[in-house]
Amino acid sequence: MRIEASELDAQRSYRLITGLVVPRPIAWVSTQSEAGLVNLAPFSAFTFVSPKPPMLAISVGHKAGVYKDTARNILATEEFVVHIADHALMEAVHYSAKEYPSDVSEVEALGLETIASDKIKPPRIAGAPVAMECRFRQCIEFGDTRSRLIVGEVLVFHVRDGLVNDGKVETRELDPIARLAGPNYARVGEITTLRPIFQTPKQ
Repeated sequence: MRIEASELDAQRSYRLITGLVVPRPIAWVSTQSEAGLVNLAPFSAFTFVSPKPPMLAISVGHKAGVYKDTARNILATEEFVVHIADHALMEAVHYSAKEYPSDVSEVEALGLETIASDKIKPPRIAGAPVAMECRFRQCIEFGDTRSRLIVGEVLVFHVRDGLVNDGKVETRELDPIARLAGPNYARVGEITTLRPIFQTPKQ
């Protein structure tokens, strides 16, 4: 099969890309509006862009020319929390993607407990194994759809006890969820450990 990218509209291109670029880690992002309303939404166009200072990036789109509450809140307050959710929170992550009215908090609608952050106003989700308090650093718009790539610097890492051993994250214990195409998710399956690249393989 050969697909000419120029012949795809934004929706068809989105479906194709999100079906091919898998699995994708999920940033579960809490923000707070200027009026104090807490918003929560998942984003699977997500990665880190710098280790020092640590920086994360999420891509936020819009519908009918209106950007999601997450983007508006971050650009207005310059603060947000990125959570890594585990399998126990999969349904909450999924249903937090629902398009609630702007005056409705997903946290309250889903009955999620929150904890005050240390350095920023948006709270963090109590049940999440990882929460990273972030301060906005940069926003770049891409493509015809003007998707916003939002970069934030991590100020504080909150990691559940037992997940970090000798500075390394225990992936199985973290049990992170990943996004596939459509309403489909995945967990970590078989893990293969290879020899460090600076060691010569045995012949």
